[in-house]
Amino acid sequence: MSEPLLSVRDLSVSFDTRKGVVEAVRGVSFDLGREKLGIVGESGSGKSQTGRALLRLTPPPGRVTAKAMSFDGTDLLNAPDRQLRELRGGRISMVMQDPKYSLNPVMTVGRQIREAYRAHARVSKSLAKTKSLEMLEAVRIRDPERVYRAYPHEVSGGMGQRIMIAMMLITDPDLLIADEPTSALDVTVQLQVLAILDDLVSQRGMGLIFISHDLNLVASFCDRILVMYGGQVMEELAASELHNAQHPYTRGLLNCLPQIDSRHEDLPVLTRDPDWLL
Repeated sequence: MSEPLLSVRDLSVSFDTRKGVVEAVRGVSFDLGREKLGIVGESGSGKSQTGRALLRLTPPPGRVTAKAMSFDGTDLLNAPDRQLRELRGGRISMVMQDPKYSLNPVMTVGRQIREAYRAHARVSKSLAKTKSLEMLEAVRIRDPERVYRAYPHEVSGGMGQRIMIAMMLITDPDLLIADEPTSALDVTVQLQVLAILDDLVSQRGMGLIFISHDLNLVASFCDRILVMYGGQVMEELAASELHNAQHPYTRGLLNCLPQIDSRHEDLPVLTRDPDWLL
């Protein structure tokens, strides 16, 4: 078996609050190859904090600890700031949930994509523009020249998300962390964005961490799934085997999904067991 692209052992993220220490992530461990790994769970389960901790983007007063956290031989826990800046956006990129909070409203789309590329590649502005237009075409944006000159408020939510994907992939990263990239989109645009991600990941041989609430979406899109609750991993399984999940939490989440042919007027309520948390 080849070495994993990303290896995480006993990752924990905690925050000091007035009411004491809040453990957002507790003892999470997993390996990732050049595959699509889905992380699912309720709001507050620690999904997004796990993704941010991998890039050491946890803001103060948050603390990140782990026995090991390495990316392609690089120790992410002890890497100096300069090396982390090269990795972020260069070899590891992250797409946030809502593009309107990630794109600069006073800069054109083209300038933002161009700057993201030039931060990691020593190229001229003209070459960076050419590469930016190619990426806009790669994420299936019609009339890339017009969108290149547009400001973020002049594009739709779905197009904004495609722009963010283009910006994060323009440096040809080895790993992409996508934090609920389709949650603010309608179903049709969701499928289009997922198709784009699937094509780009397959063509480039990347690793992908796909964070989502949508179990059915993750099951149809990813190769493996981590199910999180209370900052811990409850279950890890192949995406194709999600319907055979054994943990009562995963079974509870599946049972809460609405079914068109269901005769129940009310959706079941998930019953949580304190013993699930170690």
